[in-house]
Amino acid sequence: MSNDINALEEAVLLFGGAPTIDEMARRGLKDKGIAGPTAAHVIEEIHAPLNLAYLTFTTGSSAFQNIVGVAHTEIEGRSRVGAEIFRRLGVVAGDGMLVTYPPLVNVFSAAALRDYGITWDFLVRSSRDAFTVSMCKNKPRLVIGESSFLRVALQQAADLGFKSQFPEECILLTAGTPLDQDLLPVAEAFGYEVHDLYGCQEFGWLALDGVPLRDDISLAPSPLGGEYRELIVGGLPMGDSFLISEAGHVCNREGKIITYRRKRTHPEFDVFVEATTVGSKETVERAARTILRIKSRIVRVSETVEIGAPATRLVLRPSHQVPGQEAVGDFEITGPDLTEMFDCLVGAQVELQTSEKKDPTWIKRR
Repeated sequence: MSNDINALEEAVLLFGGAPTIDEMARRGLKDKGIAGPTAAHVIEEIHAPLNLAYLTFTTGSSAFQNIVGVAHTEIEGRSRVGAEIFRRLGVVAGDGMLVTYPPLVNVFSAAALRDYGITWDFLVRSSRDAFTVSMCKNKPRLVIGESSFLRVALQQAADLGFKSQFPEECILLTAGTPLDQDLLPVAEAFGYEVHDLYGCQEFGWLALDGVPLRDDISLAPSPLGGEYRELIVGGLPMGDSFLISEAGHVCNREGKIITYRRKRTHPEFDVFVEATTVGSKETVERAARTILRIKSRIVRVSETVEIGAPATRLVLRPSHQVPGQEAVGDFEITGPDLTEMFDCLVGAQVELQTSEKKDPTWIKRR
């Protein structure tokens, strides 16, 4: 090679504006706060886009496990919800939490736990024996996990004679699957509180013991009929319908959303944007595609959408009509308060469009 090429190569290696693979920033499991073992995953490195705060996956409880993107604009809201959860439970900064399934941290976001001052750790192995060891040695103030696992693990510990070595007081925060009510008497024998947390990787925690955790929660008439209502967060439907009961949630009679009586909504709602605060139809159309790709929610933009409106206006409409099932009409949601989540994701799209593209070797031409 010529001396010129050698000099250019040396300059590229020493002064190049774009990073080498060794110079690239890394966001590992420790950075995300989920550095614990599970038997259901492998650890895989990927190139994650800078416009997302982190990536996670759905639990797979109702479909194949799908990738979820969490935008930077969502973190403040997740921190606010995390603080509200701990305030309601009487948990204070410095208290320790045992996380039995590491990806549950992603529903909070590690930033939410750090902001509140919660410390957390994981099981050495994802097993009941490891749970017993952690409870006896570390004595956490709070435990979060799937309710049937907690029931069986506590019962096994009692049968093996370890109950006396468990912490005297503990809060069990059940999540990930509908509450196994058989946990309640087992926990009571230990003197432990049980609380039921509902949410998802896509949008964070939404309700505690049947009481909403966000101000942008709506309840729309469900195609399932009866006392079932579809839970809507910030204008986006969850695909979950719940019984609404004045008798209240088993963990808190003030909670009217019976989160352990969940049914999948069928048919699901599509979202139609009738008015948007942004000044470009193209921007809100891009945001709709973004929401489909990172949140798996179908959002369509009306042909007559109002641009630059004072508030977002969304209409929810069942995707089709099931023969013999009672018809459900349109459900309209108007912002800004009740469309916070949708507006947050549109804001992320606007930020992406106005930010400098970081990789000069990837040039998209119109």
